[in-house]
Order: sequence, then structure tokens, then C-alpha cells
Amino acid sequence: MSLHEKARRGARPLQPAVQRPLAPLTVRPRGAPAAAPAPSRELWLAAHVPQLTPAADAAQEHAPESAPELLVRLALLAQRFTPKVSLVPPDGLLLEVKGSVRLYGGLAALYRRFRDDCSAAGARAHLALAPTALAALAGARSGRTFRVLEEARLIGALAPLPVTVLRWPAPLIERLQRVGVRTLGEVLRLPRAGFARRFGVQPLAALDRLVGRGADLRQSFRAPEQFCARHSFLYELESLDSIVRALGSLLAKLADFLRRRQCGITRLECRLTHAHAPATVCVLELVAPAANAQRLTALLSERMSGLALPEPVRAAELSCTELAPLEPQAGALWQPGEHGGGTCPESTDLIERLRVRLGAEAVYGLAIAASHRPEAASICAPIRPAGRARKSAVDSPPWGRLRRPLWLLESPEPLTESDGLPWRDGPLHLKSEPERIESGWWEAGGEAARDYYRAVDAQGVRLWIYREREPPHRWFLHGVFG
Repeated sequence: MSLHEKARRGARPLQPAVQRPLAPLTVRPRGAPAAAPAPSRELWLAAHVPQLTPAADAAQEHAPESAPELLVRLALLAQRFTPKVSLVPPDGLLLEVKGSVRLYGGLAALYRRFRDDCSAAGARAHLALAPTALAALAGARSGRTFRVLEEARLIGALAPLPVTVLRWPAPLIERLQRVGVRTLGEVLRLPRAGFARRFGVQPLAALDRLVGRGADLRQSFRAPEQFCARHSFLYELESLDSIVRALGSLLAKLADFLRRRQCGITRLECRLTHAHAPATVCVLELVAPAANAQRLTALLSERMSGLALPEPVRAAELSCTELAPLEPQAGALWQPGEHGGGTCPESTDLIERLRVRLGAEAVYGLAIAASHRPEAASICAPIRPAGRARKSAVDSPPWGRLRRPLWLLESPEPLTESDGLPWRDGPLHLKSEPERIESGWWEAGGEAARDYYRAVDAQGVRLWIYREREPPHRWFLHGVFG
């Protein structure tokens, strides 16, 4: 049958063939094996330490202010193998080992040495290898044997792992599980646009970092810097003034060390060595980071003035193990107390001199406590160094914006009563509605059931008094307004 006859009978005409560019031919001899997958550009070794995982936050991304001490020790050991070490607090560590494999005689040897170092440090770590940092971390968190060296095999190795290894927020994990998504393979098969619309852009970016489609920038671990210097004297010194003058060269080195790093110190340890007696240790605690040699010399001299040396001193050593950022202080336009002027720098110097002379326990600050009882609403707290002060657990007092006297009596003073009204060198005039406080019933002897009033005596002094709610309904003076 001709083409014209087929067209008349309704047959579909033939379509011209579309020519596509041919793929380049790869000629391989008969019997030769297929080409191996291309090696990855990076190779990450991840360590997961389950003993550091918080029980309540194990399924969430945890980012505390500082890494645990054991994790820092592991990071210091890891720097023997590669300079690219990154902390993932509270229980993870990452090493980029691509350039270190040949130096240690192969990947297996490097893997064994790092595993042995972790065991020697007391860490029961799960190790994993992957071309991306997040994939290695996910493999280590799974607790399974996870060693992937080529990017082409990465998605297949990640597919059976549970989605919880990514440490996404619990509500997001629950939403994925409700729609039947429990593994990384099932997550990676979801449509990208729909996933981003329902679960957010950040989880999608994490999936891209997981499989190597997005850059994963990690902050490198830096070992904490320390200062330690020792000076041996030409002859033994007995006078503390001579010892402080001899320490001037060490303090000058310390000041130069801090100036180059724009840092200060809040704790300085001085160790004095004797011929036969144990070393004398003098510790200087500071309220604010300091880096000035003259200031450190003056404070150290005050601190050492009370030392009793068992023997003459042969050598001295200064050391500080923690550096704090040093923020230059600008002078205020107004003097303290004028037009809202703040505290002056002399207040810090005064506190430090008092602590040096009287002891750190004799000088303390006050902090707000979560209690409605006035006598328990404040507690003594240590003075924290500037720059390291943490936010108080109590953002605002539990009593809100109610007026309180600044001066509370150490113990409430009983008041006399006449015709049902309190007296104190005359009748007291009540100036406010009662404020009821009922608290402390859960503590033995701490229960308080009172009605507080603001009152004025015959001399015009404003007082804070209360009346017991339980019989015999006595009156007490508890505070005085300024």
C-alpha cells in the first residue's frame, strides 16, 4: 500500500527523525574492566562520641557555648593528622584527611591510629568516612560501619540511614514520619520544590550539603592559647618586693603576648620555687580582662603581700591558661551620677583591690532569685568577669513592677498595735492597698502568708510593713524606703 493510500484511510503519516548529537565513543579492549569511579575531592573522617550526647537533646542540633573538655582533647589529638579539624558540639568531631593519607601509609593505617588515640583518651567513638562532612557525621551518628570513598556511591550508602542522624528539630522529624518518610533515601526522593515549600529552605540546603551539591563551610578548630614563662634568679631572694621587681620582665612578656592577640586575662598564676620546700602558688583573680603590665604588677604585689614564704625563692613562673577578648573602654561624656552617667573605670579597680586584700570570698555581688518572698528574692553571687557574664535565669523579678524598698531589715521587726492599727513612735498611716504574698509552703519553716502595706510614720519616714494573715494577725516592719 502506498503512502497516499494510507493517508486517505486515516493512517498517521511518518514523522521525520530527530537527529541528536552522538555521545563520544569510549573504546575499551575486549575483556578490560570498567573504569573506576572518580575519586572525591575531599575525604572527611567523622567521630561521634555517644557518651557526650545529652539525653534530652539527642535528637536535636545542640550548640552549647563551649565544647566539652573530652571533645577538645580529641581535637588536639586530631591535629596530629590534619590541620583541618572542626568541632561539632557536643559530641562530634570532623577531620579532612584527603591530603594526609599518604603520610600515614594509607587510609587504613590513619583510621586505626586515630581510633586508638580516641580509645586512649577515654572516648568510645564511632568513626565514619565520606566525601562530605555532613555525610560522614551522619554515618558516625548511625553507629553502623560507614566508609564511602567515591561521591558516585554516596547516595546509595546514605539511603538506609534514619533521618534522625541529621539532628533536625523534633517537629520536623515528626512531620516527615507522619507522611511515611523515615530514611535519608526517602527524603532525597521527595520533590525539591514541594519539600522546600512544606519543610523550609534550610533543611533542603542541608540535604544539598549532605550529598555534595552545596558548599559546607566549617569553622576550623584552634587550640586554646596559653602563656607560660619561667625566670631563674641569679641568687635566692627573700624580700617580696625584690621578687615582684624581678617578675617585671615576665609581666612585660605577658603584656606583649596579650597585646599582639588583642586579649586580656582574668586569672594569673604565679609559682615560686624553693630549694627544699614545696612551691608557693599565688593566684590572682580579676573582675575584668586586663593586659596592662603596670596594673598586673600592682595587683600581683598586693596579692603577694600576705604570703608567708617557707624558704628563699630560686625561680618564678607565670602562667595563664585562658584568654578573654579585650574590649577598649571609652570614657563617658558625663561623670557618674550626672545626667545618667555610668560607672567609671575606677570601680573595677576598687573591686579588684578589695578582692586582693580581703579575699575573693569577702567581695561578692547580688543576683535576683525566683521567689516572691522578699527575704529570699536576692542571693549572694560571685562577681563575673566582664565579657563572660551570662544572662540570668530570671529575666525579671517575679513581682513585676511593684515598688520595693531598697533597704530590707535582716529580720522583720514586730510593731505594737493600737485599735487594730500599727504603731511605731506613734500611729502609722497606711498609704496603699494590701499586697498579698503567699509562698514558701513547700519549705520547712519558710511559709509566708502576709498582707504588705506602704506606710508613713509621724516623722514622714516611708515604711514597708505587713500583717500576718493567720492568727494572731501581728504587724511587722520589713523595709524602709529611701
